[in-house]
Amino acid sequence: MGRCIQNLTSITDYGPQPLAVNIDRSAKENRNFRTALWTGEYLQVTLMSIPPQGEIGIEMHENVDQFLRIEDGYALVLMGQNKNALNYRKRVNSDYAVIVPSGTWHNIINIGNKPLKLYSIYTMPQHPFGTVHRTKSEAEHD
Repeated sequence: MGRCIQNLTSITDYGPQPLAVNIDRSAKENRNFRTALWTGEYLQVTLMSIPPQGEIGIEMHENVDQFLRIEDGYALVLMGQNKNALNYRKRVNSDYAVIVPSGTWHNIINIGNKPLKLYSIYTMPQHPFGTVHRTKSEAEHD
């Protein structure tokens, strides 16, 4: 049976069961650097909260397209084919979507004065079921 989340007191990984969720509210309520909201066989949704002046960190997913949506805050998006030459630069804020093709190096930097709230959709799961990283350093260690 599927779930419909009405009141988010604790966010957990609801996959691979059917789910209806207020993604805007879920993203804004998440206080962890990364929280897996739904993990299936071919898709994953994670929530992220990046502190002011923080960043996701330069990364690249070899065979995975990625969709990110900014729900609250201001960010600088960097992308490129070379880790040392992120030539695509765009300032974004609430309601922007960022599409990262597979094999593209990318980073998102919080340039605002409050936490950047976003969610990310991966076309293949990139983090184990139930992943919660309270901080970026915890994510890097994992």
